[in-house]
Formats: sequence, C-alpha cells, structure tokens
Amino acid sequence: MDRVVFACRHNAGRSQMAAAFFGQLADPARAEAISAGTTPGPHVHPEVAAAMLEVGVDLAGVRPQLLTPELAAGSRLLVTMGCGEQCPYVPGAEVEDWPLEDPKGQPVERVREIRDEVRSRVESLLARRGWARR
Repeated sequence: MDRVVFACRHNAGRSQMAAAFFGQLADPARAEAISAGTTPGPHVHPEVAAAMLEVGVDLAGVRPQLLTPELAAGSRLLVTMGCGEQCPYVPGAEVEDWPLEDPKGQPVERVREIRDEVRSRVESLLARRGWARR
C-alpha cells in the first residue's frame, strides 16, 4: 500500500480538501492519504468546511495536525501546497508541488474554485498512479 502526504502550512484548508477527496476516490487497497502541516492551525477554516460540505464532505471532526517524521514515515509521495520555502521534507518521498492559493478568508466563490481545482488534481494524481477506485 502506498501512502501520500498532503501538506500545507496550517493543515486547515488545501491539504484537508486533498486528503478528503483522496479518501473518497482512491482504492483503499492501493493507497491511503494523510494531511498535515508545518505549523498547524487550531481548526479547519470555516469557509473550507462549508465549501466541502456543499459536495458532501464533512470536515467537522477533522483537526489539523503537525507533520512529524513519525507521521510521514514510509510515505511514497509528498504533495506540497503553496508553502514555498516552508515546505516540509520527507526522507525517501517523491515530491510534487501544487501551487494552490490559500482559501483562508477568501470569498465563498473563490473557495469553491480552489476546492474544485484540488479535486481535479487529486483525480489526475489517482489516474496517473493507478490508485483510483474501479
């Protein structure tokens, strides 16, 4: 089983969206995802939770977490999301960067656009890697 880490700075927006979509769309026998941040926030951004709920994904019980070496151990892929120079390093993991705008404080229309871009990128990743549900 392959493991993917989705990471952004606060683990309260983009990486949470990506991990949630990955969990819905990936074949659980082939790959799993976690999300974490370098400086995790206290909660998922409310505008992100609301936009995800619109597409049937409830992030109410999800809490941001710190990306630690233990958490990332054995991960095959690290997907960073606009963290720039503060992007984490995971030994042995391939790195893919998705330069996505932070949804925090954005108007709902913009948060929806970011959400849809994240979903599209997750779908593409799953197709490229052969991890999609059949």
